[in-house]
Amino acid sequence: MSSVLRLAIVDPDDSARESLKKMLLGMDMVWLEAECSRYAFFADVVAQTTPDVGVVALDKDPDEALRLISLLAANSPDTAILATSSKSDGDLILRTIRAGAKEFLTQPLRIEDAVGALERIGQIRFGHKEGKTRGCKVISVCGATGGVGTTSVAVNLGCELASREGNSAALVDLDLALGDADVFLDTIPDYTLLDVAQNIARLDFALLKKSLTKHSSGLYLLPRPVQLQDVSMISPDDINRVIGLMRASFSHLILDLSKSYSEVDHAALKASDHILSVIQLDLPCLRNVVRLMMSFEEDDQLKERTKILVNRAGLDGGQISLKKAQETIGRQIFWQIPNDYRVMSEVRNNGVPLIEHAPRASVTQSFAGLADALAGRGKESDEEKGVSRWLRLWSGKSKGKEAPATR
Repeated sequence: MSSVLRLAIVDPDDSARESLKKMLLGMDMVWLEAECSRYAFFADVVAQTTPDVGVVALDKDPDEALRLISLLAANSPDTAILATSSKSDGDLILRTIRAGAKEFLTQPLRIEDAVGALERIGQIRFGHKEGKTRGCKVISVCGATGGVGTTSVAVNLGCELASREGNSAALVDLDLALGDADVFLDTIPDYTLLDVAQNIARLDFALLKKSLTKHSSGLYLLPRPVQLQDVSMISPDDINRVIGLMRASFSHLILDLSKSYSEVDHAALKASDHILSVIQLDLPCLRNVVRLMMSFEEDDQLKERTKILVNRAGLDGGQISLKKAQETIGRQIFWQIPNDYRVMSEVRNNGVPLIEHAPRASVTQSFAGLADALAGRGKESDEEKGVSRWLRLWSGKSKGKEAPATR
């Protein structure tokens, strides 16, 4: 979604207004249309600029600010009012909502709270069908067992998304003990997830991006901690705050989970728009994915967001049929990545993603198709669901037919 919320801000306190502007301007979901230092002038500013959101800071003069909110609600009903204050007593909140404010946020603003409020306003402003404002999609990649290629999927999907015009993508390695996303990208990061988690209260969007490692594909990486003993220092609350900050900074956020399904992993799953459960067509994977689906049934949202992705499809010998796998799991296969051992070994050992090492390969084209599918494009007919067209192209090529090289 390309919709951006246009904001106008009023706060007579210059330093507080500058601080608020600095935080909001780091979000790619908003555009600062106007700012004002006087409550008395703000109604005219809103009438002239017609912003989507009017941010009204209450602290300088709460009574005058509330009168302003009432005036805006009456005269500019298409502008949603977001009120902020360092006070959080129930009476002030109630008076603010009754005056016509849509959201009330307590100062100092937590970035994740501001993002949530703006997304709720965006859904009302642009419609639920279009999804979140500016559409930051959080995609968790998790495995039904070890060795199924979750990091390969996360890295190559992330690079594919990052390479597309208009996108900004980041990858967070949440395999806190043994993650190796940095190896797949042949990078030596200066900072890790622990550094960001421990300093998130002091980070702004500019400092966040300086803390990340940018790959030549455009993908930003936040790797796992260096020391094993540091793993216990990262809590689910830390992860929620990191995700909240990064959601406001990127159009796509990829989370590479561990195989332990720890509390940190569960926090990531709950924050995700899509959950890619990576499997291979063998008995251990099918057994585990059934167990996971049973666990996810306790949370309907997790179950609805989960999509089954078969990696290394077409692997010679012993694979369970797609039909049998779908019957066992009780749901359709969302996507398949074809097996290409030679190419995948080369990219892994050289630390170069598919999109750079083998852009014309069928396995690379499959990741392009996966990115389209997650964006809701390129849907297949009912009889083709669960069978990747990229796998069919790859199968044709293996029989001597040349698959198209274009995306």
